Amino acid sequence: MLNTKEEVNIEKEYKKESSLSKEEFIKEFNIKEKGLSTQEAIKRNVKYGLNEIKQEKPKKWYHYFLSSLFSPFNNILFGITCILFYTDVYLAEEPSYANIIVIAILVISSTLLEFFQEYSSNKAAEKLKELIATTTTVIRDGKEKQIPINQVTIGDVVLLSAGSLVPGDARVLEAKDLYVGQSSLTGESEAVKKTPDANVNFENISDIENICFMGTNVISGSAKCAIIKISDGTYFGKIAHTLQTGKPKSAFQTGIENISKLLIKFMIILTPIVFILNVVKHSTVTAFTFAVAIAICITPLLLPVILTSSLSRGAVRMSKKKTIVKKLDVIQSFGAINILCTDKTGTLTEDKIVLEKYLDIYGNEDNRILKHAFLNSYFQTGLRNNIDIAVIDRAKQNGIDEISKKYKLIDEIPFDFSRRRLSVIVSDGEKKQLITKGAVEEILDICTMVDYQGQTSPITKKIKDNIIEISKNLNKEGLRVIAVCQKNDINEVTEFTVEEEKNMVLLGFIGFLDPPKETAISAIQELNDAGIRVIVLTGDNAEVTKSICEKVNINSEVIIDGSQIEKTTDRGVLRLLKKCNIFVKLSPIQKARIVRILKENDNIVGYMGDGINDAPSLINSDVGISVDTAVDIAKESADIILLEKDLHVLLDGVKERKKNLCKFNEIYKIINKFQLWRSSISNNRKCHTTIFT
Repeated sequence: MLNTKEEVNIEKEYKKESSLSKEEFIKEFNIKEKGLSTQEAIKRNVKYGLNEIKQEKPKKWYHYFLSSLFSPFNNILFGITCILFYTDVYLAEEPSYANIIVIAILVISSTLLEFFQEYSSNKAAEKLKELIATTTTVIRDGKEKQIPINQVTIGDVVLLSAGSLVPGDARVLEAKDLYVGQSSLTGESEAVKKTPDANVNFENISDIENICFMGTNVISGSAKCAIIKISDGTYFGKIAHTLQTGKPKSAFQTGIENISKLLIKFMIILTPIVFILNVVKHSTVTAFTFAVAIAICITPLLLPVILTSSLSRGAVRMSKKKTIVKKLDVIQSFGAINILCTDKTGTLTEDKIVLEKYLDIYGNEDNRILKHAFLNSYFQTGLRNNIDIAVIDRAKQNGIDEISKKYKLIDEIPFDFSRRRLSVIVSDGEKKQLITKGAVEEILDICTMVDYQGQTSPITKKIKDNIIEISKNLNKEGLRVIAVCQKNDINEVTEFTVEEEKNMVLLGFIGFLDPPKETAISAIQELNDAGIRVIVLTGDNAEVTKSICEKVNINSEVIIDGSQIEKTTDRGVLRLLKKCNIFVKLSPIQKARIVRILKENDNIVGYMGDGINDAPSLINSDVGISVDTAVDIAKESADIILLEKDLHVLLDGVKERKKNLCKFNEIYKIINKFQLWRSSISNNRKCHTTIFT
């Protein structure tokens, strides 16, 4: 189980590399900007090892078999078998193997049932692992070269561009409009700007602006970086290392072990007592065999077979509902969940940005706004993000995309996060037109006019206040708002720079939404009705999270930020958990800490997630739930893998548990009758003959 505090001390791990200026860093760490030589790289590969995160190797078939064979109940049956060899074979006048064969059949049946189910489920889970990027660009011998990521070593100079996967923790040496997506590590959806400047004050990885972390990806821009950490030494590796301690035992597993221990204690206590009471009147052999018979009667021999077969049938039924159960024991915990912790994106939402609104300056729908936004998104040459894709998709739906044939791209002023806008210059053959889209505040700063129904007029304070009010209202609805503006009098301009983004005409807004799933509202309601409380743990911001949660009927009156969790004791966090269902801007370890605290207070906790940042929580929970599209570490940490990310599958788990409980009740009645019948026969026959089992 993870500690209550984050094991990766960010300040200690990265302070030296981050606080130095570029020149000081190069000198201190002997970085060669022209890259390593091939010979030096080979030496460092030998010294530091391959750039691979050491994860637990996939289990062989015999690991699953031995685990199933030596289960707690089977161990008891093995002990009974040894005694039966002594009483039924060694001491008996006529050796009898009947009871030994019966027990052997029971052990083999339960073992094979569990083995085949768990082995096939885990093999299916391994097949779901997706291929990832395997090469990166480095400078070796002064030349650019593509090499496998696992060959990258400390001191390598790597070149990053839009779409690149960062192959190790790397200090930025040069950067041009570099923005990196760190959501896989932090859960934060916004890209982070990286620069080569010295970075002294920081508290978490989101604050470090001059280091790119392994496992993150470049959203836009380009950079030259020096690798400072590889494999297990990276932040990614540290998180993976916290998972190697293994998953804590579930309440169900603990219960089974406790029953087994209780039976063994009864045997240890009752066997000598019965022997002492009978040895006075009977021979030593008779007294001993009778004592053993009493001990065997205590053991429900059929329980392992019944338990395994019932759980196996539940796993098979779940597989028909697009659910892979990796371990049979988890079926019981899956149905016993009373708290479900989940992320937001993809679980409560569709994980797909949709263009919802295109409005003029007074909030009225206007296709002209969509047309200009489409031209901007269609002709921009950088990496198209979800927003551009959403604009183009909506234009196609409205039949506007045909206008792209009438225009051609003249030039472009790329997006950067300081300006927070992107401009394209297009021409229809007669005139040039500069079209810009970006954040509302930044667009307002460069606009002096507004366009309403084809008529332009100066921006007044009243108009500006109204525009800001419309934007705020859209934000409250959970929409991300982007403004669109244009400039026409640019025919004489031949070189386009940021300086041209002034004196522009505001056209209107476009609003985007990652909409809640249609099934989320009903699923949340049904989960609540079934006694399962849903708690949202996310790295995203409070405003968007609140809007989504309100739409799916999750109480959002109180929202707690990760910074508050960091400063609060476990007891204080528990008090917060009693009144709050939404926690935002959480680090991976903060998520795992919340899960741990919930478990320690007698809750059966399920956690649903699919990112690297979710892996510690998947380990800490009673039931870790992931999806087939998740990262490898998340899938390896999970107990259950969904082939479809839908909360309704949890309701199926509750139903399966109820079915199993009904069967267990019937089974226990049969076992009790069988035990009484067996005891009565044992008492009416000579104990030195075959012992009934």
